[in-house]
Amino acid sequence: MSKDKILYEGKAKTIIKGPRKHTLIQRFKDDATAYNKKKHKIFKGKGILNNKISEHLMNHLKAERIPMSFIERTNDRDQLIKECEIIPIEFVVRNIITGSIAKKLALKEGIKLKKPLLEYYYKEDALDDPMISRDHVEAFGWATKAELAKIDKLSLKINTSLGKLFKKKGLTLVDFKLEFGRLKSDKTKVVLADEISPDSCRLWDIKTNKKLDKDVFRKSLGSLLTAYQEVASRLGIGH
Repeated sequence: MSKDKILYEGKAKTIIKGPRKHTLIQRFKDDATAYNKKKHKIFKGKGILNNKISEHLMNHLKAERIPMSFIERTNDRDQLIKECEIIPIEFVVRNIITGSIAKKLALKEGIKLKKPLLEYYYKEDALDDPMISRDHVEAFGWATKAELAKIDKLSLKINTSLGKLFKKKGLTLVDFKLEFGRLKSDKTKVVLADEISPDSCRLWDIKTNKKLDKDVFRKSLGSLLTAYQEVASRLGIGH
């Protein structure tokens, strides 16, 4: 019987009490979900791939001085992270029209935006994560105006940095989701939290626009594991 103290069980990760004060263990699961868990399947080894890909991308961003909760990957499944109070917003950056925005606004998929588009979604599965405005975030006290300004700036910096990294590997960063939190050790500090992986990014092959992300599962386009393994391979990550 595991002695790990589970604090939170998410769709793709489990959060466990950390080894020291203000730390947590983020454990990657093999579950794949779509449409707020309306579609769900387990792919053996997916969590290991996402853990290694997220570690690689977080270390890349750490070198660019992005403040983050990530400390280090400790084994195939686990990361040691700083404990945060998560801001209940999904911050989405879009570079190309696809997915929900194409459907909602009847836009043609694949159109490149003139500049990155920032969107905010309230994190609540029961409501299907509705899109909200900056005013909603401030009015309901989810984040302050100053915190939002910082998060917007960090999100765009992350987009530029990862966009260049993926381009070198023959991949287009179409869009992605970020989460941020306030450090429990210092609540004045807002940091990048959660993960960055093909679960939270749309990645297309530059030449063919072949999808190499969770859309493979959402739209039943083939093997999810094969797609994630290709992303890992292009990033130079061993299995």
